[in-house]
Amino acid sequence: MRIIAGKYAKRHLVTLKSQATRPTSDKVKESLFNSLGQFFQGGQVLDLYAGSGALGIEAVSRGMDRAVLVDLSRAACQVIKKNVALTKEPAKFTVLNMRDRIALKQLAVKKWQFNLVFLDPPYAKQQIAKVMDQLTLNGLLKPGAIVVGETDEGTDLVTPTDFDLVLQHQLGRTKVWFYRYQGVEAP
Repeated sequence: MRIIAGKYAKRHLVTLKSQATRPTSDKVKESLFNSLGQFFQGGQVLDLYAGSGALGIEAVSRGMDRAVLVDLSRAACQVIKKNVALTKEPAKFTVLNMRDRIALKQLAVKKWQFNLVFLDPPYAKQQIAKVMDQLTLNGLLKPGAIVVGETDEGTDLVTPTDFDLVLQHQLGRTKVWFYRYQGVEAP
């Protein structure tokens, strides 16, 4: 697995040597970022089930200012930190080793707001719509923010209040869902 484009392009990332995580393939990642518009003009990105950190690191490589990379697994967070070190810009990344809901509460207390959010939870534990509601309730989204959900081919998602489904496509056994937040900015 590697960083595909941007200032960190072609750097090879470390992945966990277990079945505990399911890294997004380079093919899916490339298609996902092609759909997002290739490059960004700043902003904050949240990768809530970061695994190796590949999606958040790719987003910063392509122009996002900062990324928050969250994973429950201690081993995954060690891998994420190794991958962040490959960027030689660790100040652009925050790595949190905790449950998703705890991370969302802590980020809300710190007044974080995100322009882009990746939700790729383990398929057996998919709760993407509920997490999107938590993002809204905690005031963690900028108006117009994009939330990208990744699921297996058999999963259908309900579009939560304050979101529009703008694109959904399937790549092999993976579905990728793109939502735009239509709500207002939290005070």
